[in-house]
Amino acid sequence: MRSHRINSLEIGANYKAKEIDSFVSTTDVVVLSSNEEQLFTDPEREYKVEGSYKGFFEHSSEDGEKHFREKRAYIIEKV
Repeated sequence: MRSHRINSLEIGANYKAKEIDSFVSTTDVVVLSSNEEQLFTDPEREYKVEGSYKGFFEHSSEDGEKHFREKRAYIIEKV
């Protein structure tokens, strides 16, 4: 059994919400979840990492342009 403190997320692996919470709290990342705002409501619920991207495009309301943000983004699905 692994500790809930993790340093990375592996594609295809399952993690408990408390592990993802710990990872997000200590790492500059974005997490996209199929469980929407309920991701951290059940610490024991498991999620599978479906994919990862090095960054993403974001629309700026300040200048009306789209900007690429170099921030790791993970896609997770509830199991």
